[in-house]
Amino acid sequence: MTGPASRWPGPLQIPLFRAIWATTVLSQLGSFIQIVATSWTMTALSASAAMVALVQTAANLPVMLFAVAAGALADMFDRRLVMLVAQLLMLVLSIGLALCAFLDLLTPALLLGFTFLIGCGTALHAPAWQASVGEIVPRRQIPSAVATNVFGNNIARSIGPAIGGAIVSVAGASFAFALNALSYGGVIAVLLRWKGSRGPSGPRPDFVRTLGAGFGYAFAQAPVRNLVLRTLAFGFGAAAIWALMPLVAIRLEGGAQLLGLLFACFGVGAMVGAMASIAIRERFGTDALIGLAVISVAAPLFLLGLTRSIPVAIFAHFIAGAGWVAALSTFNISVQLAVASSHVGRVLAIYQTTAFGGVALGSAAWGVLANHVGMPLAFVAAGGFLTLSGLVGALFALPVPAADQEG
Repeated sequence: MTGPASRWPGPLQIPLFRAIWATTVLSQLGSFIQIVATSWTMTALSASAAMVALVQTAANLPVMLFAVAAGALADMFDRRLVMLVAQLLMLVLSIGLALCAFLDLLTPALLLGFTFLIGCGTALHAPAWQASVGEIVPRRQIPSAVATNVFGNNIARSIGPAIGGAIVSVAGASFAFALNALSYGGVIAVLLRWKGSRGPSGPRPDFVRTLGAGFGYAFAQAPVRNLVLRTLAFGFGAAAIWALMPLVAIRLEGGAQLLGLLFACFGVGAMVGAMASIAIRERFGTDALIGLAVISVAAPLFLLGLTRSIPVAIFAHFIAGAGWVAALSTFNISVQLAVASSHVGRVLAIYQTTAFGGVALGSAAWGVLANHVGMPLAFVAAGGFLTLSGLVGALFALPVPAADQEG
């Protein structure tokens, strides 16, 4: 099979990839239900814009802090076991969060604590899963496999928040948290049955030395350094969308259901962006795609700062979702195809650190700014930052994927 249609189903023809992909989408569906429930619960526990924004900081900070170490573990140990430990950790913590919500024990600090700890599981899982893609699919299918993972994530992102908003409105946050706990079961079952993953052959290397080698490999190459800095700046500016989204729902008097709808529209846009980015990248190149993605996020930030219209806010989140996923999936593909397989776990983890670290730091910054100058000006400031950083970043080259070098 040739042509555009073959790019999507190709990796899904591999049974193991298909099984992990399908159960991961279900797990991500639960995660997005939880995101809405957590964000809305914080608006009930605290009136502070900074506290609401800190939900995103707590969710993303673990990846910033621990993803590089997790990447080293992914290169040192059986990646299947690393993912299994991460999934079990998130299952236990999600059950604890659901119980605390049901017993009305949650405080802002406790909610942030659970969010942070569940994020630690995500930080441990992500590099191992992304590095495992190269074990499961042929190298020529890696771009399609990455795009398929992004597509699946955005199926969950499109459906999960709307379901989450409805569940919170009807049944309460505790039920939403319980559904998320159940969603880990499928991934855990598939990982328990997967027997093909192997750790590295020979003696296991020293952890600190392995970690240092990953940093040395990544930062010795100027294009990889440029990618790290551009990813950090993009995540920092775009974080305002995530951090201030609950405040948009409150300002527009839409409640938890509008919050779920905004998350869902962002996800639908991300799904469209994931599909469109393949054709745009092939026709115009990686740098043009990144530039378009930055514009597609910066413009909605300005819109959200100026509008009081629900339809305009919905449209802005749709466009921002397309730009968000187009940028991050392109950065991801560039890393996977430019880095040797022996270092890919650690370098992917450095990429994850910068992407999620930018969101964690940006969420806190835009939340604090919103407390001082108001949400509208915080959005405009974030749009200005993202525009400026995109213009500066365009001056520096990115790693060239192997696919771009082939005749």
